[in-house]
Amino acid sequence: MPFIKAHLLKVANPTLKSFSIRHDYLPYFYNQYHYHPEVELLFIQEGTGTQFVGDSIQRFEGGDLLLIGSDCPHYLRSDNKYFSGDPNLWVSALVIHFNPSIFSKDFLSLLENRPIDQLLEKSKKGLRIMGNTKTMVTESMKKMMVTDKGNMILALYTLLDLLATSNEYELLGTRIMEGDHNDKETERINAIYNFSAKHFKRKITIDEIACVAHLSANSFCRYFKNKTKKNFSHFLNEIRVEYACKKIRENQLQVTQVCYEAGFNNFVNFNNAFKKITGKTPTQYAKQFSNT
Repeated sequence: MPFIKAHLLKVANPTLKSFSIRHDYLPYFYNQYHYHPEVELLFIQEGTGTQFVGDSIQRFEGGDLLLIGSDCPHYLRSDNKYFSGDPNLWVSALVIHFNPSIFSKDFLSLLENRPIDQLLEKSKKGLRIMGNTKTMVTESMKKMMVTDKGNMILALYTLLDLLATSNEYELLGTRIMEGDHNDKETERINAIYNFSAKHFKRKITIDEIACVAHLSANSFCRYFKNKTKKNFSHFLNEIRVEYACKKIRENQLQVTQVCYEAGFNNFVNFNNAFKKITGKTPTQYAKQFSNT
């Protein structure tokens, strides 16, 4: 299996303005493990899948708002259905990119701007924005898309100030992970992530994933633990549990059905992995979304 190219992404800015804002309307999301010096504010309007932001693995869906910091490696892998060629299936997002250097260190060190400086540092772990803050930010992004009047850099500053003074967010990652500037290594990680996100519903052996990474089984285990600070089995279970959480929240399947739908081969393994990752059993988690 050839490596899928993953690299330092150069964010195009054809307008030569201080930052870029665009509307993406695509068959599927970016499908590439990448990083860039620009901070990314991403509003997912339509689409579902698995997101890898730093060392975090979570599901994404329409309505999510993410702030991804400078050089934080990330990857949005749309669900398999988006690769079926169905012309009625599309994803869409509003995306802002800006280089934090447009605000000088002296400017950010001002007392009034320290919350923004702290926000940009936190964003290197990835942030999910929620509540009224998400509503206000996304509405502002939509307005910025349809107007070129006024000082757009002021509009960006206002967005950042709003985010910086809000507590309606959650950290995605547990530590700052900077992009690997070795193209071969980012290609390898991208291939592993892509294969795992595509095939997590079935058994993936160490020999199989090691072949994807072009490594021996023993070398792969050492390599993956060194790069991600996780065993591959735990990484795979994180993908499965996030998928299971989504199915439970949708309340379409019984917990026992979710177990096998998410790729676990028995309920004991499912229960143990679910509790280890979420702190709750699947049944306890399901009770939060029960209509009874």
